[in-house]
Amino acid sequence: MDKRSLEHLARRFRDAEVRTEILRQELAAAIREADADGVPQKDVCEATGYTRQQVRRIVKAVDGDV
Repeated sequence: MDKRSLEHLARRFRDAEVRTEILRQELAAAIREADADGVPQKDVCEATGYTRQQVRRIVKAVDGDV
């Protein structure tokens, strides 16, 4: 693998990390919104694949603290 290819791959990886963080924050906001709308925690867990403990932590967190 040459340097240019390695740099390209590293750039793609960093871009993916940024997108992942944005989506993580969007999902956390959606989980808090679902909780506020009265969606049962069981349903949130099934939809997201998160545990109840993870969902509780997200719901209790202040935006950006997840």
